[in-house]
Amino acid sequence: MRNFGMKRALVGAAMAVFAINAPTAHAASATGTAKAKILRQITLTNTSDLEFATIISGAAASTIAVSPAGAATCGANLTCTGTPTSAGFDIQGTNNAVVLVGGDNAVTLTGSLGGTMSAALSYSATSVTLAAGPGTVGGSFRVGGVLSVGANQTAGDYTGTFSVTANYQ
Repeated sequence: MRNFGMKRALVGAAMAVFAINAPTAHAASATGTAKAKILRQITLTNTSDLEFATIISGAAASTIAVSPAGAATCGANLTCTGTPTSAGFDIQGTNNAVVLVGGDNAVTLTGSLGGTMSAALSYSATSVTLAAGPGTVGGSFRVGGVLSVGANQTAGDYTGTFSVTANYQ
């Protein structure tokens, strides 16, 4: 039995030597970064309406165009008086952020005495960078349109509403 006990002791000693010389397990670690960017809520304010002015219709259909810059072109067979203006909108939000603008492509105007007319809309910009500086905060854009006036269009005051949007890029 002595041999068996000796063998056990040798095996135990060998295992101890291997355990001492065995490579130690290494743990690894790293760090991560959490980030957030907060943007101010956008406010969009209508500063002027799209005004096609006063129009006297003729015997043939025609159009009146008001560019986003406010320039007006009165079509043939129409008489246009007054001061046409494009619609204006101011945007407030986070300084130096880019805002995408858009909205309805057309508006229907309904007359106070009956009748309707439609206008195709155009925008001065598809995006605006909100500026910050002395006397300048936010941004703006304008909306013009081309109004289709029918032959002998029904008289009356015509109005219609359209929607515009502003979203951070």
